[in-house]
Amino acid sequence: MTRTRVKICGITRPDDLDAVLAAGADAVGFVFHPPSPRFVDRRRAAALVKRVPPFVARVGLFVNTEPATVAEVLATVPLDVLQFHGDEDARYCEQFSKTYIKAARVAPGLNLVEFARTFASAQGILLDAYVESYGGAGKTFDWSLVPESLPLPMVLSGGLTADNVGEAIRRVHPWAVDVSSGVESAKGIKEASEIAAFVGFADHSHLTHRFQTRFGVAPRSARRPPLSPL
Repeated sequence: MTRTRVKICGITRPDDLDAVLAAGADAVGFVFHPPSPRFVDRRRAAALVKRVPPFVARVGLFVNTEPATVAEVLATVPLDVLQFHGDEDARYCEQFSKTYIKAARVAPGLNLVEFARTFASAQGILLDAYVESYGGAGKTFDWSLVPESLPLPMVLSGGLTADNVGEAIRRVHPWAVDVSSGVESAKGIKEASEIAAFVGFADHSHLTHRFQTRFGVAPRSARRPPLSPL
């Protein structure tokens, strides 16, 4: 059985980063999209990235960003992967000569197989809910829209929490899952217990019910409503 990788996105504070690393996440994400409450500037991001140990991927999220601005970030912040969430085409994504992931806003009518083929140079595609703004607004989408097979590794996002990530993995079989607002106590403020629960449920997706019973993790509905992502 292949282990599903976990990325925690929208890191803004050292304490939150420490919680992500302690939980054993595989990747951490930093948002370089100024309208986002999770935005970090280059100086702040560089300080956070220095705290990331080996073998944990450092991911930068961009939305329709001017290429010169992306280049400025890369000159300051040592990122391993770029994640593009806007209307970028493959040529745009390839110009930085970095490993990248392209996000798709999933809605009926979008051919995800063709979308993935359009970005054949990507390391993978990320599937998020379709909303008017960029990012999934903390909403899930209809997982039945995901084909059984895609030409690229698939990262599942959109409204994921500790309560539903196990079911999502069992139904969709993604290579990785990506969460931001689903592990927060306020916009841009991560909750260590939520991070630990999310990673635990993802790692034990085949045992989710037993895991929840054993460790007494309360349903998220009993804790707080989800927050909007980007």
